[in-house]
Amino acid sequence: MATIEIVKILEITGVAPSCNSPKSANEFSIPLTFFDTYWFKFPPVECLYFFQLTESTSSLSYFNSNILPKLKQSLSLALVHYLPLAGNLRWPSGSSKPIILYTPNDAISLTVALSNIDNFHILSSNDMHKANELHPLVPQLISSNDKAEIISVQITLFPNQGFCIGTTMLHAVLDGKTAITFMRSWAYLCKQGNIENPSLPPELTPSFDRSGIKDPAALDMLFLNHWLSFNGEYQDPDKRNLRISKEIEAVSDDIFLATFEFSEEDIKKLREKAFSKLGTTGKQLHLSSFVLTFAYTATCVVKAKGGEGDRVVFIDFGVDCRTRLDPPLPTYCGNCVICFNNSAKARHFMEENGFAFAVDMVSDLVKDIKRGVLEGAEKKMFHFFLPKLPGLQLIVATGSPRFNAYDSDFGLGKVKKFEIVSIDQDEAIAMSESRDGNGGIEVSLALEKHQMENFASLFYDGLRNINKV
Repeated sequence: MATIEIVKILEITGVAPSCNSPKSANEFSIPLTFFDTYWFKFPPVECLYFFQLTESTSSLSYFNSNILPKLKQSLSLALVHYLPLAGNLRWPSGSSKPIILYTPNDAISLTVALSNIDNFHILSSNDMHKANELHPLVPQLISSNDKAEIISVQITLFPNQGFCIGTTMLHAVLDGKTAITFMRSWAYLCKQGNIENPSLPPELTPSFDRSGIKDPAALDMLFLNHWLSFNGEYQDPDKRNLRISKEIEAVSDDIFLATFEFSEEDIKKLREKAFSKLGTTGKQLHLSSFVLTFAYTATCVVKAKGGEGDRVVFIDFGVDCRTRLDPPLPTYCGNCVICFNNSAKARHFMEENGFAFAVDMVSDLVKDIKRGVLEGAEKKMFHFFLPKLPGLQLIVATGSPRFNAYDSDFGLGKVKKFEIVSIDQDEAIAMSESRDGNGGIEVSLALEKHQMENFASLFYDGLRNINKV
């Protein structure tokens, strides 16, 4: 039986920052900070943005002549504002750590593809589907010993339905906030009509100034050496390289991805339930929408897996430090995230009051943030290596409802679906704002099929029971 080619590659080209801007003619380099070396060899982050088109505007001829040129031109304009992303991560000879280097004529890789499968409506919905069906829609990053691409883009047309933009980004250079802000900037410029030398609104204008990142404890080299030691490269400087630390494992057909939504009313009811269980203890609680939805989702994930109650469950989430530094750096472009985490036995989540237990646990972590995001930062790396420990269940929250991923409007209508594809490598929970802007929160996750079915039942039944109260 012949194998079906899921996507047909139509073009692979380079998109450089617009030559109409004098900025693109100058070499530009910036050092890595400890926020960058913290994520040094973390696997690339893969995201997808789906856009619905009408039948007439999604024909191959119309798309190639009207939509694709605008996307390419506005991408070129956006890169003028984000020059480092058009460059590469480099490791100069004799340098103790890599740098981000842009040189004139650098360009990012853009792949244009055509889907041969009529599955746009499934992939762009919240419904359960095989996680690996998304993989042909995201591009690869090229890396070598002394050079690594920072971002690559793929645009895939689904004839008579819509298209998607896939991005793969190097986590050693940028975090989720920067990645989504770049996409929103590209979309903004496309919607403006590709005028020459356009400006961005203040909230989208990036700052690459590293002077506000203070590092008296030399955390940058501490984190870098942790990664090099873990990868067996620390003892031999010649083996220090920029290749991704591990091969991305193929995702089996039994791993399914789905999205679940909390309405504003759901979150209100969860807050009431958490307070009824914990409010009488006299303990100060942080019952934000993030705490409540992450705790509820994590509880359902642990219960859906079942198994031994004595296994260790490790809860982890990243904290955007931009507004928590002194002075704040609200438009800082790069990495500015540190993780907070804790662990407990699975049985605590699986008991009747599992949700309240999880809320208390996550609430305590949020209170730790208020004591200082960089407090004990030198010890905050070990969790990256935890998946190798047998029996451990690692649940990580990624993304954020505050990143406004659904605001990436290219003038072609609102994003139909935003997806973080790379969550299928671990038991990660991708969080974003609800598409309809009603104050709700979306969570996406990838699980084995039977676990996903268990999770869906637990998730919906739990919310229905709460809303009856």
